[in-house]
Amino acid sequence: MKKSTLTLGRAAVLALGLGQAGLVAAQTTGAPPATGTVTDGESHTALPGATVVVKGTTQGASTDAAGRFSLPGVSPGATLIISAVGYAKREVQVGHGPLAVALPTDVQQLNEVVVTGYSEQSRRTLTSAISTIKGDALKDIPAASADQLLQGRAPGVQISANSGVPGGGIFVRIRGSNSVNASNDPLYVVDGVFINNTNLVATGLGNQVSSNPIADINPADIQSIEILKDANATAIYGSRGANGVVLIQTKRGKANTKTRITLDTYQATAKAPKTYDLVTGPQLATLENERFLNDGGSAAAMPYRAASAGGRGLPEEQPTYDRLSDVFRRARTQSYQLSAAGGSEKTQFYLAAGYFSQESIVRPSNFNRFSFRVNLDNTVTDKLRIGTSTALTRTQRNVSSNDNNPVGVINSALFPRTNLPVFNADGSYAKYGSFDNHLALINNLNNDAVGTRVISNVYAEYKFLPNLTLRTSWSIDFNDMYENNFNNTLILAGQPRGTASSYLSRDITLLNEQTLNYRTTFGENHALQAVVGNTLQRNTFQRTSLLGQQFPSNDLTTIASAATQTGSSSRSLAGLVSFFGKVTYSYKDRYTADVSARADASSRFGTNNKWGYFPAVGLGWRVGEERFIKDLGVFDELKLRASVGRTGNQGGIGDFAARGLVQGGANYLDLPGTAPFQLANPDLSWETTQQWNAGLDVAVLKNRLALELNYYDKSTTGLLLNVPVPRKTGFASELQNYGAVSNKGVEAQLTANWVNNSAVQWSTTFSLARNVNRVETLAAPITAGSRDIFRLEEGAPLYSFWLYHQTRVNPETGDAEYQDVNGDGQLTVADRQLVGNAWPNYFGGVTNTFTWKGLDFGFNLYFEQGAKIMNMNRFFLVHGGTQSNIGYLANQLDRWQKLGDVTDIPRLTTNAASNNYGGVVQNLSDRYLEDGSFIRLRTISLGYTVPKAVVGAAHLNSLRVYVQALNLFTVTPYSGLDPEVNSQSGVANTKNIDWATVPQPRTFQVGLTVGL
Repeated sequence: MKKSTLTLGRAAVLALGLGQAGLVAAQTTGAPPATGTVTDGESHTALPGATVVVKGTTQGASTDAAGRFSLPGVSPGATLIISAVGYAKREVQVGHGPLAVALPTDVQQLNEVVVTGYSEQSRRTLTSAISTIKGDALKDIPAASADQLLQGRAPGVQISANSGVPGGGIFVRIRGSNSVNASNDPLYVVDGVFINNTNLVATGLGNQVSSNPIADINPADIQSIEILKDANATAIYGSRGANGVVLIQTKRGKANTKTRITLDTYQATAKAPKTYDLVTGPQLATLENERFLNDGGSAAAMPYRAASAGGRGLPEEQPTYDRLSDVFRRARTQSYQLSAAGGSEKTQFYLAAGYFSQESIVRPSNFNRFSFRVNLDNTVTDKLRIGTSTALTRTQRNVSSNDNNPVGVINSALFPRTNLPVFNADGSYAKYGSFDNHLALINNLNNDAVGTRVISNVYAEYKFLPNLTLRTSWSIDFNDMYENNFNNTLILAGQPRGTASSYLSRDITLLNEQTLNYRTTFGENHALQAVVGNTLQRNTFQRTSLLGQQFPSNDLTTIASAATQTGSSSRSLAGLVSFFGKVTYSYKDRYTADVSARADASSRFGTNNKWGYFPAVGLGWRVGEERFIKDLGVFDELKLRASVGRTGNQGGIGDFAARGLVQGGANYLDLPGTAPFQLANPDLSWETTQQWNAGLDVAVLKNRLALELNYYDKSTTGLLLNVPVPRKTGFASELQNYGAVSNKGVEAQLTANWVNNSAVQWSTTFSLARNVNRVETLAAPITAGSRDIFRLEEGAPLYSFWLYHQTRVNPETGDAEYQDVNGDGQLTVADRQLVGNAWPNYFGGVTNTFTWKGLDFGFNLYFEQGAKIMNMNRFFLVHGGTQSNIGYLANQLDRWQKLGDVTDIPRLTTNAASNNYGGVVQNLSDRYLEDGSFIRLRTISLGYTVPKAVVGAAHLNSLRVYVQALNLFTVTPYSGLDPEVNSQSGVANTKNIDWATVPQPRTFQVGLTVGL
């Protein structure tokens, strides 16, 4: 008998709730399809992309955007296996009507969803080293930047602020530093947009990087952060993946949910945990008299003696002026965020507007940010989906110069002697030596930097087949910084008649990507995911600057009023073309293999090496699923991972680094001319990092204890270095691929889920990491930093301090003694040596969360051990009397004074031959190199979520109040204000320099979250 074929119109099928997949099935089979809807068992929202397989067959389908599925020709009584990443698998029997399946969330840490390069994957099948941090753990911490919130939460990721300046630069290293001249910063990707981390602030601020591009992203909008660490995870990003990748996903609306409006706000107050300890006026006079006597002066001629005897007054008569209390203040932080999220079956949305304002604890700096975000997803048809992630940000920085700037606000309060008055007799600002008056700076600094940023991605997804999706996206990172600075005649920078500068800096990154993603299962045991794609990227940087001098009045501040006006402009352009692919195969969720490859062509490199190729392979074996392990009954999860791959680096070099360049300005007889500027190198190519990783994941005691271990070995070759060339070329050096750096390390993270039930949840995570960095090959040693404090040489790590080693202070003479390295009996530059480095021996953190009946308590500790810090404040302010215009830190009081004194601070003297503070040594000894180990209570919080029955009476959906403290205590042997410091972050190959740097503030805050 011939089977009948039922044909329905599209409208009729949709009315039956079958969707387009059902339409295809009804048109091609005589049996009715098995249909149903898959939802989240907790939120009861639709689960798109869930996999439905008929047990015992290869027949399967995926759910659409509304969570619906349809399988043709499945008889009642058949069993369906339904699974989704992040959810526990369920088996249901087909009946005579539509199925409604709610998948319970799989709360096991090893089974969470992980965002990888261009795809998602269950952590149980993951072969890569990836750390995940959820946005809920970060949103209430009052930081201007998202990366500051990650400190101590991801093993192998070292994060520290360069200073406590709001919105200021930050040091982020994922598994160490790979490069000498190129960038060591990770690649940031926000909702598919590659973030450009160029510093656009042009105002001179010493050597401090003054802005952090990630500070333009509102942390309250973040849903999750994934940190890709090994080559298998990062190789798909090719020439930008060598330093690791940070994937930031922002919040999105869910289908079939009511609109939820949420107000988040907090108010905070902050202060410096400690300030500089200076000598008093009488102490300063006593020191100066002692120095005078040690230099051979007579007691009758001491500078501080009775005024009647011609002196400046007795030491005990000297006044003490406290300048530091004028500079350090109690600062306020405030944040307001209003968001709305929800969605229908067709359209989901997330809208948010925020305002963040943070004062610096050092006057007059501050940081303000206005942000607006629109995340929108729309299902046009059952095959086509479109959407956008767009963030608009407006920032304002009141920029204040500090660090090693003699006219910085801190230096101007710290360096002048404490017995000298702040004001002259006529009431004008008193200034001493090369230092400005701190109050003059606070009251007259006019350095304003206003940033405008648009980070936007527009995408379209089209399903050719239920398991085959094409995605195209267009992205832009538009970053604009406009600075206006005016220095009036009341500050030194404005002498003699006022100066002004104006900068317009613009950095635009355009990106177009196409990806074709295929995901399927074969029967019950086989899963395959494949993605191929290409990327087109273009980056344009341009800057226009104007300078003005000689203003008629302090009231006329625009450059148009200046008598002398000059200007300049520059522009550069770079492009990148990429093709990539990745295949992941899993058998029984037990054996997994990843293979990926990427090819990049960059305009920055030479004609002979435009293309770079970056492959990777990863393998995973869930040993715990084997019968011989299961029978032990010990392990809930036991997995071995291994990967190897290659990534590249092109960040930090010029857009025209490989080209032969000429420059203007070589004028002759008033005629314009040009001159060679740079040698061409057609062979210039990427720095290449080869990395292998071995990992172990273990869970026991019903997943109450979970351990992740990783060991890695990275080798970076072909460093982009300026290599010496013969002088006959007309140049001293040429940018070449020469040199190698290695990083080896181990990472461990232990998570203890002590209690996990409906009433109480308590978990603790401990992370620990060690990285060993080493320079393997260099053409010649390289010195860096002020006074060549750092030295790079083969066999030593980056950030190695190159100083004289002080062996002791002779208890008989009071003079410092130094190691004679070459044994020639003389103290020369040849006796400088590597005496330590800025890398910690190990670092990590402890994060604890506890909730009980609406109460929540949590804290985060961060620690580093073994890093060295060069305390340049002691370098200048424990000077033994050699600096006539500079005062003293109280540490100078511990100097050698008499026969038998044991101390590391020599006697006071200006005699250069003693080498105590001058002479050959020039203060460059490890006397000022200190142990920078510390343990810091980064955050501690206590909150209460009001029961729904109570807030419901007030027509609210939720209400949470909390109190929180940041940097409540820091335990450290370091004598400076803060061991988390890097004042020379704007200079390559330097770290841990403390030079009048703003410390991390101690902050107390009160917050409120209201859901409508």
